Amino acid sequence: MSFLFDVFEPKLPDATIRYYPNFLAKDVADSYFSELLDTIPWQNDPITVFGKTYPQPRMTSLHGHTTDPYGYSGIVMQPNPMTKPLKEIETKIKTLCEERFTTVLLNLYRTGKDSNGWHADDEPELGQNPVIASVSLGAERYFHLKHKHDKTQRLKFALAHGSLLLMEGSTQHYWKHQVAKTAREVEPRINLTFRKVLKVH
Repeated sequence: MSFLFDVFEPKLPDATIRYYPNFLAKDVADSYFSELLDTIPWQNDPITVFGKTYPQPRMTSLHGHTTDPYGYSGIVMQPNPMTKPLKEIETKIKTLCEERFTTVLLNLYRTGKDSNGWHADDEPELGQNPVIASVSLGAERYFHLKHKHDKTQRLKFALAHGSLLLMEGSTQHYWKHQVAKTAREVEPRINLTFRKVLKVH
């Protein structure tokens, strides 16, 4: 069914990325944005960077099909149940991606001051070559990529309302990504990142 969607596939070394700008129709994306904004149990966890602890510069919520926690940057989150909208979005992702996800991490960027710094989704519990499916709702924000070893390899593009970004293969081994702060006046944005969380012993 992927032929129904426009797709941007940047040719990057050591990465497999697919971006679908029109993954959700505007009216559908509008509806999901409003419902998730109002019904998700958003939280603001402290995060420790270089020995200093700050409020995380965005709101988050973890939801899963299992009760397995997920941790990053010293934060360990316990999942809430999957809701009807989250299940519907996940089902639609499966028309383009065969991964069986267990968990979705939601981020709420309230203003341009909210951000997500340079990182890779490479926690051990995500496995060897994790598939990350990222759905954007609300205000358009720029997504930055940079290669971990080759400083000449960088990419930046806007994530549209209702879009889907798939990062697969060795992407998380070789690339970092971020959503940077912006001085522009921007409306809120919700980002849903679906992933498979494995039990690590």
